[in-house]
Amino acid sequence: MGPVRESGPDPFDATSASAGELGSDVAVATEMALSEREAASERSGMFRSLRNHNYRLFLSGSVVSNVGTWMQRTAQDWLVLSLTGGSGTALGITVALQFLPIMVFGMWGGVLADRFPKRRLLMIAQSLMAVLALAMGVLTVTGQAQVWHVYVMAFTLGLLACVEVPTRQSFVVEMVGRDDLSNAIALNSSSFNLARVVGPAIAGLLINWLGGTGPLFLVNALTFSFTIGGMLLMRKTELRTPEPVKRGKGQAREGLRYVFGNPDLLLPVLMVAFVAVFAQSFSTSIALMSTEVFDSGASAFGIASSAFAIGAVVGALQAARRVTPSRRTLIIGGVAFGLFQIAAAFSPGYWAFLVALVPAGLAMITVQTTANSTLQLGASSEMRGRVMGIYVLVFTAGAPIGAPLIGWIAEMAGPRVGILVSGVLSLTGVALALLVTKMVAARKNVALNPAPASIAV
Repeated sequence: MGPVRESGPDPFDATSASAGELGSDVAVATEMALSEREAASERSGMFRSLRNHNYRLFLSGSVVSNVGTWMQRTAQDWLVLSLTGGSGTALGITVALQFLPIMVFGMWGGVLADRFPKRRLLMIAQSLMAVLALAMGVLTVTGQAQVWHVYVMAFTLGLLACVEVPTRQSFVVEMVGRDDLSNAIALNSSSFNLARVVGPAIAGLLINWLGGTGPLFLVNALTFSFTIGGMLLMRKTELRTPEPVKRGKGQAREGLRYVFGNPDLLLPVLMVAFVAVFAQSFSTSIALMSTEVFDSGASAFGIASSAFAIGAVVGALQAARRVTPSRRTLIIGGVAFGLFQIAAAFSPGYWAFLVALVPAGLAMITVQTTANSTLQLGASSEMRGRVMGIYVLVFTAGAPIGAPLIGWIAEMAGPRVGILVSGVLSLTGVALALLVTKMVAARKNVALNPAPASIAV
C-alpha cells in the first residue's frame, strides 16, 4: 500500500494554494462588508442619537414638558374664553401677545444664545416659565384670575421664548455632535408633534374631571422639573461646548449678513419662511373644510387635525433615518406640501380629504426638519445661535401673515378656494426661494471670481 497523504492542500499544488488564498480573501471581504453594513446601520438607525447620555436626558424631559406645554395652551385658550364670555377677539389678542415678542426680538435671542453657555441659559428660561405657570395656576385655582393676567403671562412667555427656542435648537449639536444632529432634530420634532396630539386631548379630559383649568397650569409647572432636572444631570465633559461669543455691536445684523450671504443657508431659511406662512394657517383651513364643506362637527375636525399630525410624526420618524440632510429632500418636501394642499382642496369627500392630509403633514415636517438640520450643520459654532434665531423668526412670522390672508380668501370665495390658493402660493414660494438663492449664488461667484480686465491693443 502506498504512502498515505495527509489531508489539506498540497503546498506544491498551485490550484490548491490559489483556492485557499481566494477563500481567505472572500472571508476578509465578507467580514469587511458586514462591518461596513453594521456601521452604516448604526449611523442610519432611527434612534441612533439616543446613544448619547446627555441627549437621552434631554429628550426624556422634553417629551413630558411638551405634553405639559400643549395642555397649558389648551387651558389658556379655555380660560380666556371662560373669563370673557367666549370672546374670539380676546383669544386672538392672547395668541398675538405670545408670538409678538418672537417676531420683534427673535434675532436678539439668537445673539444671547451665542453669547452665553446654552445649558445655563436654558435652565434659567425654563425655570422662569415654570414660575409663570405656577403663578397662573394659583391665580386660577383661587378664583383670582383675570384676563389681563393671561395677557401678561402670554407676553412674558413670548419674551422668554425669544431666548429659549433658538438656544434649545442650537444646543442639540452640543449634546450629540454633527453625526447624529439630523437624527436628534427629527426625534425632537416627533416628540413635539406627538405632544400636539396627546396634550390637548389630556387637557380636555382633565378640565372636565377637575372642573377647571387651574390644575393644568400647575401640572405644566411640574413638568418643567423634568427638563431642568435632566440638564442638571448631564455630563459636562461630554458636551461639545463652543467658546461663547464676546459682546459686540451689530451682532444681530452680522447674523443676517451671514445668512443672506451664504446660499446654502439662505435656501432653507427662505423655504421655511414661505412654507410657514401657509403651514401655520393650515389648521384654520382644516377646520373650515371639515365644518363648511363636509358639514361635519367638532369631532370630524379633531380627526382631520389628528390625520395631519400623524403625517407630521411619520415624516419626523422618516427624517430620523436620514444620515445627512440634502437640498433635494428640502425642495421635494416643499413641492409636495403645495401639491397635497391642492389635492386636499379638490377632495370629493371627507375620507379623501383625510387621505390628502397625512402626506401634507409628512411633507411639511420634512421641510422643517431638513431646513433645521441644514442650518445647524452649515453654520459655524459662533454663529449657530443667531442663525437659529433667524430660523425661529421666519417660522413664527408665518402665522400672522398666512392665517388672515387664507382666512379672508376662504370667507370670500369658500374654503376650497382658500386651501387651493394656499397650495399654489406654497409652490410659488418654493420657486421664489430657488430663484433668489440662485441670484445670490451668482453674485457671490462674481465677487469671488471677477472677470479679468480687458487688455488694450
